[in-house]
Amino acid sequence: MTAPTTSTGLERTGKLPGWTPWAVLAGSLLVAFLFFTVVSTPTVASVFLVGGILFVVANWAIARVVEGERDAKDRLATSLVTGAFVVAMIPLVSLVWIVIVEGVSIMSWDFLSTDMTGIFGDMREGGALHAIIGTLWVTGLASAISIPLGIFTAIYLVEYGKGKVARAITILVDVMTGIPSIVAGLFAFALFTILVGPAYRSAVMGAVSLAVLMTPVVVRSVEEMLRLVPNELREASYALGVPKWLTIVKVVLRTAVAGITTGVMIAIARVIGETAPLLMTTGIIANINNDPLEGRMATLPVFAYRQYAQGGVGYERAWAAALTLVAIVMLLNLVARLVSRYFSPKGAS
Repeated sequence: MTAPTTSTGLERTGKLPGWTPWAVLAGSLLVAFLFFTVVSTPTVASVFLVGGILFVVANWAIARVVEGERDAKDRLATSLVTGAFVVAMIPLVSLVWIVIVEGVSIMSWDFLSTDMTGIFGDMREGGALHAIIGTLWVTGLASAISIPLGIFTAIYLVEYGKGKVARAITILVDVMTGIPSIVAGLFAFALFTILVGPAYRSAVMGAVSLAVLMTPVVVRSVEEMLRLVPNELREASYALGVPKWLTIVKVVLRTAVAGITTGVMIAIARVIGETAPLLMTTGIIANINNDPLEGRMATLPVFAYRQYAQGGVGYERAWAAALTLVAIVMLLNLVARLVSRYFSPKGAS
């Protein structure tokens, strides 16, 4: 019985062991390191870049000789996809690493439980409690505005919307998705200047500006999740005599709850770190303000911006505020996963 051959006539003679890619990768990195040692001073970025290119070429060439052209192409595609993933992860991992390294220098319970009242210059006392509370107020109010509006809009577009009205809403959502954050801040500033006055600042004002940015993200993500629900589920519910609104509540939304929760969390993460609109709408203060309807209110993004501009100890407080913001987002994602797991239909992932 003859061995199979590829379209180019190369005989498939065997199968490479599972450790081969790792050995080729190690050899490629070693060759790249030795090359830069001879030519110039090696750096981590240059070694990994040249070593990665050598690995892709060497892995494909070895597989083509041993396994044949088809498996070689499969290994080449796998290497390219894996390489693209690694390249995409580099900025994220480096950013998180820098935030953690710089933020832990001043992070403590005192930082999380005190505000900046009476703190001047390079005094190491003081913390971000007022900014944490302000961030929760502003983000919570923005979520209360945009999440119901976004979900109801998505339900209308998927379940009821037809004709010019639905197309107009879709175009409006697409346009709002690309609005710069400063434009949302200007909109809220102009709106409350007309309604209340130019000196007015509050958490509600900042929440309105963030809701302008958050709503189109909620609409788009929820709309896509609702469209993924099979029509057979809707038809089965209608066949049992269940009205349409109850089918949407009990069948469609329950089926898509995990995806909806993820979309909502993406929208919250999109706005919780915004600085430009909050600079114009909520401003910054040194103490805690629990009145969302009146007075300036500190938030973590603005607090980090002001402290970074101050320099000195403020530089450390800025990184600690950024680390606190990352921790809040991670905590909210954990809560969202628990909520989606609890409300998802049994058997759903």
